[in-house]
Amino acid sequence: MRNILLVLLAASLAEASEQAARWNNLAALYHRQGQYERAERLYRQAIQEWQKSGTEHPDLGRGLSNLGSIAHLQGRYDEADTLSRRALSILERSLGADHPSVATTLNNLAELYTSQARFSEAEPLFERALRIQREALGADAVEVASTLNNLAELHRALGRYASAEPMLRQALEIRQRELGPDSPRVAQVWNNLASVYKGQGHSEMAEPLYREALAIWERSLGPESPLTATGCNNLGQFLHEQGRYLEAEPLFERSLAAWEKNVGPEHPNVASVLNNLGALYAAQHRYLKADPLYRRALAIREKSLGRDHPEVATTLHNLAALYYELGWFDRARPLYERALTIRQKSLGPDHPLVASTRGHLAALRTRKAAAAAQSSALR
Repeated sequence: MRNILLVLLAASLAEASEQAARWNNLAALYHRQGQYERAERLYRQAIQEWQKSGTEHPDLGRGLSNLGSIAHLQGRYDEADTLSRRALSILERSLGADHPSVATTLNNLAELYTSQARFSEAEPLFERALRIQREALGADAVEVASTLNNLAELHRALGRYASAEPMLRQALEIRQRELGPDSPRVAQVWNNLASVYKGQGHSEMAEPLYREALAIWERSLGPESPLTATGCNNLGQFLHEQGRYLEAEPLFERSLAAWEKNVGPEHPNVASVLNNLGALYAAQHRYLKADPLYRRALAIREKSLGRDHPEVATTLHNLAALYYELGWFDRARPLYERALTIRQKSLGPDHPLVASTRGHLAALRTRKAAAAAQSSALR
């Protein structure tokens, strides 16, 4: 009788594990399509089944890693950190420190830290993941391309364009060969390569890549997917910088609507579009429309990313620039000063954005002194 019960229990556990695997696989499909709420529900169901076994099975670790990635995409950074670290611990114990599943979780954790501007913590995790993947899977594996793409984004965020470009080109070659030219993941590399070219001032090379990425995402994922929203925002930002305001505005509006629909009104990606739309209005001297957008973006970013994140500094800088143009120097100065402090701390003293804020602050001080002198002369 005892043996029969053990056999039945084992069969029940195996069936539950298979069901959990089906839920996890379906969740992964929704994850790739940007249907994050559906993906999260199924990931949680799978994890609940795996936890019933009472053991730290690798499947549980992978499920937790996937759920951590979803939490990251939805802006729940503390939760994502906890889930990813727990997943990493389980996978290292159950599979060993050099298993590809460990590398995947290292990559996810490093992506999270990059989003939080924790660059010095992210970079060694990316590099460790890349080493594991190359040794275990080969230099041309799709997983290698993912880590190269993400590591290149870290380099781009730090202004290291020269080192970012070859990593992206290698990632692009792998993904095109393994996934085909119309894969959304190929579009991701086109988008990131365009951002590198934009950062280097090669606008003629950047624009067609932004447009190609957006076209692929629209065809493969639909007009309101998160990646399509990303493409609209990035192309809109590029067009704004080219002075093509009438082309940029509908792209920002479309991106904002898609992000709010997919992740809600308080997500960091919503704040990014609000910031960019505010900058577009400010460039057109539509200051009364820009101010509330900047303020809303700032509130979202401070809440979701923390008060010392570089994206907080971006909105502070932009809001200060708006007040500068309005002649409200006393409002602008503390915003510039705070933006400068954040940027120096997170990006380093030699980053172009640090130089930009420092230059704006110096111009404000000069203009304020001139205004004070003129006022004194008129007395």
